[in-house]
Amino acid sequence: MWQPTSRSVLHDALVVLWPLPALAGFLLGAYELFLHKRLVAEIGRISGPGIVEHLLPAEVLRTFLSSVYGPNAANDDVVAGVLGGDGMRPRGDDLTISTGTTVKLELQGIDTKTYHLRTTQRYQFRNSVPADRFVIFATSNATLRDTISAACRYPLFELYFIPDSSLFLESVDDLRHSTQIAIDYLDHEGQRRSAEPSQIPPVEVRFDQWSNYLTFFRESTGPLGKLSPLDHMSDLRIFECDLNGIADDHVVRAIRGLTVWSRTLQRTNDGFCYWQSPYPSFVDTISFDATGLAVDQSPRHEFRVMPFTFRSATTSAQWLEAGELDDLDVRSWLLPGHGVALLWREAMS
Repeated sequence: MWQPTSRSVLHDALVVLWPLPALAGFLLGAYELFLHKRLVAEIGRISGPGIVEHLLPAEVLRTFLSSVYGPNAANDDVVAGVLGGDGMRPRGDDLTISTGTTVKLELQGIDTKTYHLRTTQRYQFRNSVPADRFVIFATSNATLRDTISAACRYPLFELYFIPDSSLFLESVDDLRHSTQIAIDYLDHEGQRRSAEPSQIPPVEVRFDQWSNYLTFFRESTGPLGKLSPLDHMSDLRIFECDLNGIADDHVVRAIRGLTVWSRTLQRTNDGFCYWQSPYPSFVDTISFDATGLAVDQSPRHEFRVMPFTFRSATTSAQWLEAGELDDLDVRSWLLPGHGVALLWREAMS
């Protein structure tokens, strides 16, 4: 029987070509099942770090937090705490991050009511910190204590808290005359140099200039709103140290390492002292020496270490004699707000 030629040609073509769609379908299915995820992961592994290194750290982290936590203005506090700065330069060139940190707290009794808290802090920074100034904040206000680290835009600073407001001015004076600083730095030619521990006369910052140092004096910050310097004349002091003053005849271009020795006057019956990280810091050890707290006619004290960290090798949660206090082996990252407290009380027996 006769059949149309066109139908015969179409039939013959389908007979010959039908394996091609089947092969394409098989390859597509195999790609989706086995190759797609591996290919995407490999591309991400190769290109991801290279791309991220050229992005602004703050924008990357802010976008990530918004996708995980949801949009929230408070995410900026997390960004500042994790990054240790504004994060508006690629590769984190504007961030203060210490990758080698040790801390020592020493209590030295003066009489039965007061003692000196001697603090030694050593930092080795991941990147050179482009700064030649070191800022000291001292406050007896708990709200300011918990806000200054997030509000400070200076890359190098320390915060000291004096719980007893009646000792504030005397303690600030003690701090001014006791602070010593040593630095590893880059000079104007990029040569690495060191400056031995030296006492730099801190220059007090006038209250009408406080807004240049703390953002909450010039704009609303979270639940605090905008604060007035006039309301904190009695519980806040800001000092600035020119690090060029200990750099011999050289000009400080950037800081690689920083060590700060300081002393503040504290009330013994506060029953605690503490240290908090001012910037993201990988802390190796925090050590304590409370053997000097006891003076003539003072009661015997017992002590307990209370870390507030991601993790630490706390050896004991018991009350201990001063001589039984061991170094706290941290070996972990501490962000602003993390730290350790040393508590004490009169011995029970």
